[in-house]
Amino acid sequence: MFQIMLSPLTLRLQAFTKLSVADREAIDRVSRSSVRQVAARQDIAREGDRPRAVNLILEGWACRYKSLPDGRRQIVSLFIPGDLCDANVLILKEMDHYIGAITAVRLAEIGREQLEALTLDHPRITQALWWDALVTTSVQREWTLNVGQRDAYERISHLLVEMFLRLRAVGLTTGNTCPFPLTQTDLADATGLTAVHVNRTLQDLRRDGLIALERRTLTIPDLPRLKNAAMFNDNYLHLDHEGAHLDAND
Repeated sequence: MFQIMLSPLTLRLQAFTKLSVADREAIDRVSRSSVRQVAARQDIAREGDRPRAVNLILEGWACRYKSLPDGRRQIVSLFIPGDLCDANVLILKEMDHYIGAITAVRLAEIGREQLEALTLDHPRITQALWWDALVTTSVQREWTLNVGQRDAYERISHLLVEMFLRLRAVGLTTGNTCPFPLTQTDLADATGLTAVHVNRTLQDLRRDGLIALERRTLTIPDLPRLKNAAMFNDNYLHLDHEGAHLDAND
């Protein structure tokens, strides 16, 4: 049976609520408008900028980060295809953080009028965006717990599991393998560790047979074992809401 390929944003949002054919078509339209390319390691938005649009990641990986005057950086969240870089950013007078491309990124810029029309005309999408915002906050709480309480082995394990599950939710995994373009410096900036400590921890995870990581590809031979090592509870991702099981045909 022929099946329509759904966009990453549609896959993400319908994990939270039912979407109709009209909802999916509306998402597809905004996903194809005002598309631009950003090179790897370039900023998509900078602290102090006035937000002009909501950025929707279509291809590639990006991150939200804060930095100190001496150049030290903390990655506070990661973006993959289907992620909106703050759906509510248009209410700000200026950006209070940076959004940077980790890989080459293709993104859609969704303007204020487009976003307002999308939410006014499609209440299911509005509901899904509320869920999306709540999950974003939930992930931030988990990252705070990760940095504050887990040791290095647990922190790295937890981040690897989270990214694998997020990628799987939008159809970007193959079996137990997924793309993983983060450098050891990226991992250090996301987990509050040094690059040397990250390197040592990755070696420990490889030695224990929990991961294989090479050529920007992550393989997790035994996901339950890695979850156990990370003390991972995936309830904070809310990936199994009603939209995962139900459909809307009207």
